[in-house]
Amino acid sequence: MLEVRVPATSANLGAGFDCMGLAVKLYNSFVAAPAPQPEVVLGGDYTDNISTGTNNLLWRSACALWDRLRVPHTPLRICCENHVPPSRGLGSSSTAVVGGLLIANHFAGEPLSRFELLEIATEIEGHPDNVAPALYGGVTLTVMTGESIIFRGLGSAPGLCLAVIVPDFTVETEKARSILPRRVARSDAVFNASRVGLLTDAFLRGEYELLKAGTEDRLHQEWRAELAPGLGSALKTAREAGAYGAALSGSGPTVIAFCRPNAGEEVAEAMAGVMREYGVNVRAFVPEIDAEGAVAREI
Repeated sequence: MLEVRVPATSANLGAGFDCMGLAVKLYNSFVAAPAPQPEVVLGGDYTDNISTGTNNLLWRSACALWDRLRVPHTPLRICCENHVPPSRGLGSSSTAVVGGLLIANHFAGEPLSRFELLEIATEIEGHPDNVAPALYGGVTLTVMTGESIIFRGLGSAPGLCLAVIVPDFTVETEKARSILPRRVARSDAVFNASRVGLLTDAFLRGEYELLKAGTEDRLHQEWRAELAPGLGSALKTAREAGAYGAALSGSGPTVIAFCRPNAGEEVAEAMAGVMREYGVNVRAFVPEIDAEGAVAREI
């Protein structure tokens, strides 16, 4: 049997729209074993509206790899323990994609490197900002060149504390993309481009005070924050409560804040308090950045 553990991820990190992300110590796990026919068994905190058939994203991702290799599909029984909330901006779909690819690669004899798995995962997801940290861990920067992907690991941000609030409603990624403007002003493009450079430098040098400006954005957050009451206020409150910076996680509605050590609980509770004032229940927690990425081991 093979056990695969894949971390949740937070993409964009403010200005790094579709190109930056980090891995979070919150996991979906999968145990796969040969079986007479394909079977997906669901467990954990989140099982509603997730398919147990061959249209399950994890199984479809496994089949995509086998099709790429032109090898037969291996019938497997895959037991899932889902603890990453779906459709909340924490990369739940990426855990399924990465998990399926690692499982398929194992049962095909490990012919593909992790970078080759990243390329396939990006084809499935459409962009690499979530799948890259899910595979590699830490903070990541990815560039799509048209022919391949340039991947850069930016470390695991030692000395940085995360504060996260997860509202009890979902936001579909496609809806969050459809509301974005089709054109952006040149000044807004320059605004984000300069801040992606600053965001990258902040993580590389550990100069987290730069995250205040680095997490500012003019391409997506303003519109996505309007999808739910309180999100814009939560971002503002995080900074007022002492966070270096704050951002929507992925397309939301989860909010992630970057804090000094031991300040995460206070910032998380401040954000949660604002959301409750708007009548929104949230889960608040203070996770660490995952430095390993996806892990696969025989059991």
